[in-house]
Amino acid sequence: MKAVLLLFVIGYSLMAAQIKTIQIKGVEIPVIFEKENRLPLVNMQIVFTNSGSLSDKNKPGLAKLSARVMNEGTKTEGSIDFAQKLESKAIHIASATGKETFVVEMSALKEYVAQASTYMQELFGDPNLSEKTLQKVQSLTLGKIVQKQNDFDYIASMELKKILFPNTPLAQPALGTQESIATITLDDVQSFLKKHLVLRRAIVVVGGDISFKKLKKYLQTILEPLEVGTQEPLQHYNAITTPEESIVHKPTQQAYIYFGSAYNMAVNDPNYYKARVATFILGTGGFGSRLMEEIRVKRGLAYSAYARVDISKSVSYFHGYLQTKLASQKEAQQTVQEVIATFVKNGVTQEELDQTKRFLLGSEPLRVETMNQRLQKTFMDYYKGFSLDHSKEELKKIEKLTLDDLNDFIKQHQEILQLSFAIVTQ
Repeated sequence: MKAVLLLFVIGYSLMAAQIKTIQIKGVEIPVIFEKENRLPLVNMQIVFTNSGSLSDKNKPGLAKLSARVMNEGTKTEGSIDFAQKLESKAIHIASATGKETFVVEMSALKEYVAQASTYMQELFGDPNLSEKTLQKVQSLTLGKIVQKQNDFDYIASMELKKILFPNTPLAQPALGTQESIATITLDDVQSFLKKHLVLRRAIVVVGGDISFKKLKKYLQTILEPLEVGTQEPLQHYNAITTPEESIVHKPTQQAYIYFGSAYNMAVNDPNYYKARVATFILGTGGFGSRLMEEIRVKRGLAYSAYARVDISKSVSYFHGYLQTKLASQKEAQQTVQEVIATFVKNGVTQEELDQTKRFLLGSEPLRVETMNQRLQKTFMDYYKGFSLDHSKEELKKIEKLTLDDLNDFIKQHQEILQLSFAIVTQ
């Protein structure tokens, strides 16, 4: 196993991304960069921090709707002409949002990166902000919202977030509601883009067959239209600590059981590697996990059962889900509580720890075998405030983790016993 880890560390160090900076309008912008010349391609992401769905405030769906507008080309050319211009040179430009970030990505053949940079500059400087475009993306979004009305996993997931994070942006659907989407105006979108797509919030992630000298030149072109803007601290939202239950009745043939609790851990906690190992054994590790073993293998209550921790700058909580027959809903819910209670009380076995180490250490090279995977890992480490060698150091810590240390850690997190449930049933 040490040989596997050593090979991984050597390979990773040879191909690792680097953190560089460029200065535009007096703002130092981080650039996560990896040169990779095996293929004549360049992939780029402009990540705007604190600009995702948590920024929707009282307009749920505003961030995603704004990203859809950015996917409609420029106002001068319109969506069709702009798309045809990209297609003629096999250039891809698209925008998307997460909870915390707004991302504009580009990919192009090496020979067309200069043109792609110009097209991105045009998009940032002249997004297709028109009433016609707004009506189009509103209509598409409303269609997706209607589709979600019969997606019982989505309904249960949203209901759980409403329970765990009441009166916060997390309790609102990132997609928006029919009511909120209908109230979003062109001024709302324009104000959102102007406030959030700014230099002070930008982190650039680039990999491919390009020198950093050329990249700096292209980034000057791409980012020139953006204002300096301001950065705001990202608010952290705590999950409730008193268990609640919500049952939603729908015409379903199965019960959709979603559960969650608070999880007391900061995004840059040095013990995160222990949480990673613990939750893998409890519910992330597929057929070998405790939840799958008890709920599917031993009792046949569900096809799958899953649990994980979500630890980011804005949230830290434990959550999971399963589907079961209507008749076994109560039994499945009780089994989840029993499995987690036993896990916290007794911890894990040496065999479980050894198997988890073998999987996590052995499979890590597969998670960084492509340039995009390495760039994403480096970005997440940088974004969370870790050093560049954090991933390698975490693997070493996992390898050295003892059973007593892990079980002591598990027993410290009694908060996951305070489970809340959101259930969609008949």
